[in-house]
Amino acid sequence: MAVIAVVSIISGLNDYVAGKIFNLGPDVVTIQRMSPVITSLDDFVENQKRKYLYLPDMEAIQAACTDCKAVGASVGGRGRIKFGREFVDSDVNGYTAEVAAILGKELDSGRFMTEYDGDHARNVCVIGSDVVDTLFPFVDPIGKTVNIDERSFEVIGVGTKQGSVLGQPQDNWAMIPLTVHQKMYGARRSISIYAKALDEKHLDAAASEIRLTLRGRHHLAYNTKDDFALNTNDNFLQIWSNISQTFFAVTIGIASISLVVGGIVVMNIMLVSVTERTREIGIRKASGARRHDILIQFLVESATLALVGGILGVLFGSSIALAISWLTPLPASIKWWAVALGLGVSTGVGLFFGIYPATKAANLDPIVALRYE
Repeated sequence: MAVIAVVSIISGLNDYVAGKIFNLGPDVVTIQRMSPVITSLDDFVENQKRKYLYLPDMEAIQAACTDCKAVGASVGGRGRIKFGREFVDSDVNGYTAEVAAILGKELDSGRFMTEYDGDHARNVCVIGSDVVDTLFPFVDPIGKTVNIDERSFEVIGVGTKQGSVLGQPQDNWAMIPLTVHQKMYGARRSISIYAKALDEKHLDAAASEIRLTLRGRHHLAYNTKDDFALNTNDNFLQIWSNISQTFFAVTIGIASISLVVGGIVVMNIMLVSVTERTREIGIRKASGARRHDILIQFLVESATLALVGGILGVLFGSSIALAISWLTPLPASIKWWAVALGLGVSTGVGLFFGIYPATKAANLDPIVALRYE
């Protein structure tokens, strides 16, 4: 039960992370000031000392990266969006025209921002479906004017509904040109840069060109670490895999305690069974049963006992995983190999802990066993 529950939850979480969180695509490189995972105080201090990334860095990458199909940038923030008397606090993100295509954003209606919108700092925005539901429950928002932190914007597009990730809504946002965002909130914020390689085969070459460009702009010596975080989808998934494997190892280690306890219980049950069936063993031996026959009999009984318990454990473990998935944002994915592993381990435990009782039964003297009361 413990093995199935743990494996199902972690496997479901792995699938969920790969599909919904780290889904940049196999040909996209992200460049940020801060590392996505910081595991120590020294790393945190080192990240805080890094230089900010600015639009000229993005423009330098655009000019230098011959293996890149598109390069864009974004910057995040929070703001209040108002329409009439209604308002909603949302993520207000500044995007260049290329980012939507690089990240695979999709629209329900309208259009994304263009280079013209960015170059001329036009007050246009694309909004998420949660913002539409709050501010425009009964009307088409395209062409309407909303206020974002007291600045008027024309709504030109509505994003496709994404739902939530681990309970966090993904549709409460507004997208405005990055140039307008910098006018409103300041240009001294570090941006995130996104680059799309010509194809998946050119990803490594594109990443190398980007790294060399930024290291040159930041005047880093050849033996100095990067002062920026450059990652691909595979890097993010590898980071998550390392985290989940550690968690998996710890939880399985804890769950293995239950296997040891269960094995001891099986052994005790079989020892009691041997004691209660001593006369039966004596009769079988007297009628021609060999030591090997008695040994196999009790090993089969021990393994069957553990296998039945394993089947019940699979059912209970699957129920626990599905209940957690239903009651919380954590997904669950019941894998066939986890079921096979659970049944195999439980049967193996039965065999291992049944060896001593089976050996004890097989070694009984038939004359002593027949006299046993």
